[in-house]
Amino acid sequence: MPEGDTIYGAAQRIRDALVGKEIASIETPHPRYARDRWPERLGGRGVRAVESRGKHLFIRFDGDLTLHSHLRMNGWWGVYPRGRRWGKSPRRAWLVIRTDEHDVVQFDGPVLELMTDSRSRIDRRIAQLGPDIMAEEFDEERFLKRLREDDPTRGIGDALLDQRNLCGIGNVWKSEACFLAGIDPWRPVSQVSDEEAVSAVLAVRPLMLKSGQGGGHARDELVFERTGRPCRHCGTRIRARGQGDDNRITYWCPECQG
Repeated sequence: MPEGDTIYGAAQRIRDALVGKEIASIETPHPRYARDRWPERLGGRGVRAVESRGKHLFIRFDGDLTLHSHLRMNGWWGVYPRGRRWGKSPRRAWLVIRTDEHDVVQFDGPVLELMTDSRSRIDRRIAQLGPDIMAEEFDEERFLKRLREDDPTRGIGDALLDQRNLCGIGNVWKSEACFLAGIDPWRPVSQVSDEEAVSAVLAVRPLMLKSGQGGGHARDELVFERTGRPCRHCGTRIRARGQGDDNRITYWCPECQG
């Protein structure tokens, strides 16, 4: 699943391509949007902002209308110079926004909807999100409040993955955060101090920001998907197993995080 750094990077690229530019056309090739008339409803409107919040992306048009996207596991945003071949098949395109210079394309995006600006802020799926790890200023107090309201027996690795506690972090970065802070991801939240919890977030946040500024690809994983390989710090074999209700794989070094 694309994580907050990938969506942050996509928002930057889409912003550069669309904000302040004349929109030449809007197309919705996917059959599910055939009756929604988005090209007509958005025709003649400029894009005034493109924002990300956690794993959600918002393209805000003039006149109080917003396109909301969540890519889940398989979706992707592409920004291409006009005339250049797309990186994925056109048959997978759900939305195409064209200017004279760029094609902005959403592929395979299971959540793509047009809503008012106000609804995009009060919709429960969005309003319940925790503080954004990619925000300009990270809200430590709100993060700790959400974390302490969570199940105290829950493993800290699983709790960090919950978007109601902290939005934007995903399976890659939750494992990296615990490793960087030297915290066993299986340790119950009740046994993790406020200082430790915040240190995990602050350790991984600059790496996510760097990755986002590079388009969501600037990663050099320390434990993620390194099962059985030696820890870069101590040489102990990296371990992995499923964690939480969704059984998402957690990676950790038993020595550095013991």
